[in-house]
Amino acid sequence: MKAHDVTMARLYLTEGEAQLETLLKRMRDWEKVRGLTVFRGIAGFGPSGEIHQAKFVDLAQDLPYVVEFFDEAEKVTQILQHLESVIKPEHMVWWPVQTNASN
Repeated sequence: MKAHDVTMARLYLTEGEAQLETLLKRMRDWEKVRGLTVFRGIAGFGPSGEIHQAKFVDLAQDLPYVVEFFDEAEKVTQILQHLESVIKPEHMVWWPVQTNASN
């Protein structure tokens, strides 16, 4: 199997920040990332320590979102620099990964 080096990035947001739709459009239209996935958490907490969780009876409106994408290392670095002013400090993480390369 042939491998290809890329960088994986993950952004941590909450529903209450109302950033998701704008971010999706930006990543698709401006940044042109290969692909992106959004995971909606059922529970989480941030710096405040307050736990936000979904319950069967009432769905919380401030649940965590995780936005994950990968691309070439240089491109991911540029994207994260562009997003630095709109994503809270310490809410962006990234690391090198490998994908199965196309032939």
